[in-house]
Amino acid sequence: MTYSAQALDHFNRPRNVGTLDNPTAVGAEGVPGRGNYMIIHIRVEAGRILDIRYQTYGCPGAIACGSAVTELAKGRTVEEARAISRDDVDKHLGGLPLGKGHCADLAVNALRSALGKVQA
Repeated sequence: MTYSAQALDHFNRPRNVGTLDNPTAVGAEGVPGRGNYMIIHIRVEAGRILDIRYQTYGCPGAIACGSAVTELAKGRTVEEARAISRDDVDKHLGGLPLGKGHCADLAVNALRSALGKVQA
């Protein structure tokens, strides 16, 4: 299986790349220098994600999944964002190639790491 048109679009034109000044929280997943690594910055106001950015060191799948998870989370409440799953990212991207599911896990876990630092 190859990358879907949606996944290639997110890889070639990633959304929400970068960092935020004064984020509410920052989460990370992976170990720098040991494979894929992702950092997610979020800005939360009144329990809702107003802005979100990501940076990743990884393959095209990691780049696409970081882009997708930020699109899925932006505008949602913290609780709604916590419910975003690997399957949601996979579906948003029109499916990932065999062996690339770990990229969706990387993005979801980085998001959850950031969300875990948000005061309720």
